[in-house]
This record gives sequence, structure tokens and C-alpha cells, in this order.
Amino acid sequence: MKINVLFSNLNLDDLYFTGKTCVVIDVLRASTVIVAALANGAKEVIPVNTVDFAVKVSGDAFRSQTILGGERNTKKVEGFALGNSPLEYTQDVIGGKSIILYTTNGSRSIVKAKFAENLFIACFNNLGAIANHLLSLKKDVEIICAGTNGGFNLEDAVCAGNIIAQLSLHKKEIQFTDSAIASSLLYKTYSKSILKMLKNTDHGKLLIENGFVDDLKECAKLDSTDVIPHYISGVLKKLDLDINKAKKTGNNSNSLNVEEK
Repeated sequence: MKINVLFSNLNLDDLYFTGKTCVVIDVLRASTVIVAALANGAKEVIPVNTVDFAVKVSGDAFRSQTILGGERNTKKVEGFALGNSPLEYTQDVIGGKSIILYTTNGSRSIVKAKFAENLFIACFNNLGAIANHLLSLKKDVEIICAGTNGGFNLEDAVCAGNIIAQLSLHKKEIQFTDSAIASSLLYKTYSKSILKMLKNTDHGKLLIENGFVDDLKECAKLDSTDVIPHYISGVLKKLDLDINKAKKTGNNSNSLNVEEK
């Protein structure tokens, strides 16, 4: 296995990810929202890279079974039912529903990596499950930090470093690129208090200014769930770790196929 970290995917073509195993991280807050939604019973999350496409997909689907969620620059998009706070995605609100999600950085990064052979979503909440699954696959991995507006941000790099720290326990079998090593060093620097780190990031400060301090507390929780969002046929669902069962039941056959062209 070889592990690489991309601090930005702005200058990469979509085809770069073809056939690769990828993990997308957007700690504040898209990947945390996706994990929370699936953990709380959402049928699926459909990431999109424009607001217009989100509205189009919503119009094409059964409205009573779909919810529009997302943000622009931390604020809920006008006309959307939910914003980008993981605390909004409770079982009462989203249980059994399809979530159409647009965010400034996270959902767009997921769509960009849509040609990956394996595409998973990670945040601090599900790091242990992600690391264990990657080890079981024994494939090279691209960890994609969504960043902020195409640039580097600290929280995604530290989260990537946490995954690498867990994988490095098996370092005899794994190679790490320079960016992966850098992420690991960042994690070691900030590992004593993830919440404190989040509060001191540029985006964390902006969220606090806009009244989302409780979101930071939620995003900072380590290994609070074993849910792994898995992207296939344009949607994110909980990964069924029993591959044979997944094949027999065809668990994606009822998904909305809305992958953007």
C-alpha cells in the first residue's frame, strides 16, 4: 500500500482519480454531516457540485422523500430545508430520506473524485472504521482534503494525519508520500486537543462568529461511529462490510442515479 494526501484537488482533472481508492475529508463540515446523516438513518446522500443541479435533482425526485441540504460560505442556501450543521441531521428529520447535498468545498470534492474505483468519506467521527477498512482493501490510497476554496486548511490535513497515524502502525507494509508524512506530523502537533485546534482554524473561527460553536464540538468527536459512507452510482450509502451480502441483495438497486455528466 502507498498512501498519498492531496491538500487540494483544484488543479487535478476528474480523470486523475479513475480506478483509484480515495477518501474525501471535509471536517468542517460536509463529511461530518454525511456521516451523521447516514448514521441517523438517511437512505442516502446525493452530493452535487452546483446549487442549480441540487434543485434540478430535487425536482426530478419524489419531493416527500428528498431533502435539500447545504451551504454557501457557512450559511444555509436560500430555499433549502437544512444547512450544513451535523446537528440538524437528526433521525426525526432525515430518517429514510434522500439528502441532496451541496457545500462550498466538500460535495464538490466528492463529485470531482466520482470516477474512483472506491470512494469513501471520512471525518474525525469515523476515523477508526476508515483506517481498518483501508487496511483490509490493501490498495494504494489517495486522501483528498477538500480544503477551503481550493486551498489548504489545517483541519482536513490533521484529520488525514490521524488516519495515517493509525495506518502507520502497519508501516512495514505501507509506504507514505511526503504529503502523508507532513499530515502525520501535523496530527502529532495537534492531537492533544482536536477541539482546540478546530476553534483556532480560519474556518473554525468563522463558524464560531456565525454561531456554530456546537458544530465544532460535534466535528471534534473521535470514533463516535463506525459508519463509512461509500460513493457508488452517484450516491453515498453506508458501506456494507459484508460484500457477499451486498452482492446478493443488490443494495444499490433502488438508489437515485443522478451522477452529473
